[in-house]
Amino acid sequence: MEYLLLIVGFALLIKGADYFVEGSSDIARFLKIPSVIIGLTIVSMGTSAPEAAVSITAGLTGNNDIALGNIIGSNIFNLLVVVGVCAAIRVFKVDDTIFKRDFPICIGITVLLMLLAFDGSIALADGIILLALFVGYIALTVALAMKKRKRGETEVEMKKRKPLLSVIFIIAGLAAVIFGGDLVVDNAVKIAINLGMSQSLVAMTIVAVGTSLPELVTSITAARKGDSGLALGNVVGSNIFNILFILGMSSALHPISVSAQALTDIYFCLGATAAFYIACFNKERKVGRFLGVVCVLVYVAYTIMLIMR
Repeated sequence: MEYLLLIVGFALLIKGADYFVEGSSDIARFLKIPSVIIGLTIVSMGTSAPEAAVSITAGLTGNNDIALGNIIGSNIFNLLVVVGVCAAIRVFKVDDTIFKRDFPICIGITVLLMLLAFDGSIALADGIILLALFVGYIALTVALAMKKRKRGETEVEMKKRKPLLSVIFIIAGLAAVIFGGDLVVDNAVKIAINLGMSQSLVAMTIVAVGTSLPELVTSITAARKGDSGLALGNVVGSNIFNILFILGMSSALHPISVSAQALTDIYFCLGATAAFYIACFNKERKVGRFLGVVCVLVYVAYTIMLIMR
């Protein structure tokens, strides 16, 4: 029964995030907010809504291993599997903005997370630091995007719904995300107890993969359409959001204890992110099929190690 409820929880998270993004985007367009800002804020955060719901719920209920493990596991999965699979489908070039700005920021905040977690906990003060950096990152991103828009970027015309229907989408989507998050956390804990598995292992594997499904589906769809480069931007943005906002909010609401195993997982996440970035230092800044396959194999090997430890 726990497995069925876990699947239902994942379905509610993913569909709820879709409805929330659609409704929020419609309201933003109704208020004449530029589409570029909608894309950089509402839509990019929407794909990380499942991680947010699960980690914040876990943090509030004192399930620290799930709160932290979900974020670290999702970031590792996003980088190694989502980007790896897309690269295996089609070779893509790394966007200059992502390579020069967003990827270094992603590495930098992962280093910061490691330093904050080194004392064995991520507390209120740490959460405030992460949230402040998140606000700064969003402000910088929006400011630069608006600057580019003034230089000639055009608005994309999208279908609009009536404001009342959009509000219903927002409320229904948010309710589904919150309820789905509760289902996932509660049943992940039960599964861990029934199988004699640690909460951190369930969070790093089952929960992390489940909450990363929106990024995986979005990126694979883009790769099939020949826009594989979208995968890296989606992943880097999601990983930054996961650390700065979700962990920031979770730790601000309830201190998160960090075990020695969790710290090891953070080291691995940092190493994988830095290694991938270094691998992009080629003449054409291309991510090829070989690197994509290697990334997926590394993830499989790491998952096996998680199960064995």
